[in-house]
Amino acid sequence: MLGIDLDAEKLALAREFGAEVVNLAAGEDPVAAAQAFARGRGVDAVLITASTKSNAPVHQAALMSRKRGRIVLVGVTGLELSRADFFEKELTFQVSCSYGPGRYDTNYEEKGQDYPVGYVRWTEQRNFEAVLDMLSDGRLNVQPLISHRFPIDASEDAYALIGGAEPALGILLRYPTPAEKPEVEVRRTSVRLAGSHAAAGAAALGFIGSGNYATAVLIPAFKATGARLKVVASNGGVSGLHAGRKYGFEASTTDTDSIFADPQVNAVVITTRHDSHAALVCQALAAGKHVFVEKPLAMNHEELAAIEQAHAIAVATGRSLVVMVGFNRRFSPQVQKIRSLLEGTRAPKAFVMTVNAGAIPSEHWTQDLAVGGGRIIGEGCHFIDLLRFLAGVEITAHHSVRLQAATADTVTIQLAFADGSIGTIHYFANGSKSYPKERLEVFAAGRVLQLDNFRKLTGFGWPGFTKMNLWRQDKGQRNCAGMFVNVVEKGGFTPIPLAEVLEVSRISIEVAANLR
Repeated sequence: MLGIDLDAEKLALAREFGAEVVNLAAGEDPVAAAQAFARGRGVDAVLITASTKSNAPVHQAALMSRKRGRIVLVGVTGLELSRADFFEKELTFQVSCSYGPGRYDTNYEEKGQDYPVGYVRWTEQRNFEAVLDMLSDGRLNVQPLISHRFPIDASEDAYALIGGAEPALGILLRYPTPAEKPEVEVRRTSVRLAGSHAAAGAAALGFIGSGNYATAVLIPAFKATGARLKVVASNGGVSGLHAGRKYGFEASTTDTDSIFADPQVNAVVITTRHDSHAALVCQALAAGKHVFVEKPLAMNHEELAAIEQAHAIAVATGRSLVVMVGFNRRFSPQVQKIRSLLEGTRAPKAFVMTVNAGAIPSEHWTQDLAVGGGRIIGEGCHFIDLLRFLAGVEITAHHSVRLQAATADTVTIQLAFADGSIGTIHYFANGSKSYPKERLEVFAAGRVLQLDNFRKLTGFGWPGFTKMNLWRQDKGQRNCAGMFVNVVEKGGFTPIPLAEVLEVSRISIEVAANLR
């Protein structure tokens, strides 16, 4: 084995492990040294672990290799390859994926679908098993590779070292022993924060989920209502703690059940992945909590039936609980204006909703039918609800077709309403980002309303109305959150009748099923 580096200390360590070394800092020629090491035949294989923008490591690796040798890039280098280098020797070049086969494969890493050992001997899991076995019985000694040790509480110093100029190789983070920190303290699932307490009687919210949408949109919207941000839960704890500190929650936890058991929490906001929504809604209702759940409400008819039953049980026991889905489009000021204008029009309406949704990779979790349910269940339901709200009557029929592509997210949905109105939703994933993302057109009684991106509303032939411009796209979400908090605190009017929520959810599920 031949080790090549610029760092004399690393070379000395490699020599201790039995390698012959080449010191580039001393001007030694790596190609000549490799040829001498291989007795003029060229080396069998080269592992490149350097980090540089230069193409030199790959070029040198080719020069020192034997005919039909193998080059494996583990690090990061320039990749302007010379055809002559590889053509003349018929070299094999491979970029290594960290840990082994299975890495970055969702089916393997998240769903546990293993590769048969007869076809893939060394997977990510089996590589780890082999390394741990060798560490356990002493065949693999990593002690000389450890250059620094830090207690876990000083982990920020460890990361500062990695990014600094001081030489470092292996950095070990040490966790406290039971004597230093009792196990009960180590296993603590909740952290008290310095969040401010809202006035008594305010809605006390427990947030379940603190992903990108929750922290960027939903939590700020609820914070703006003045509600009491009691506790936020996340699976790993890191995102929940970050959200808790940023927005003034009183606590952060990884124990979701503790939110349902907390008597001070009177409303739960659910922003987890779609496949968990229905079960969490039922759990909240059973615990006597009001529920705000990000769309979708459910993934299938069975989950819808379970929610309806859980709500009926709550009502039968004298608890008037709100179940609200985050259908925020209907709460935007422009949509409210459209609804008020349409109330004076008895003639049937024609709605055209165009959504330039943009492409999402097929491997994204929202495209997974078991986890995200697909984009129609996950997002298309927004626009079914929007047209249902503007029509103001039940949907009596629906039909849908899709573009033949890998994913069912370029579709047209047609709706018929009880008053004779019709609606068309074009949900397209194959458009340009330069085109407006969401455009609504309403044709009624010789007049037209056009809404672009929930910012610019224009009336054509509408007596007394020509335009309404607002530049706060998040206004609908803030109004949506405000309506929920208001009914939790004061009771009375339900922002979206549960019957409508169930109707829209059922149709979304049926449309998605038809498109598969």
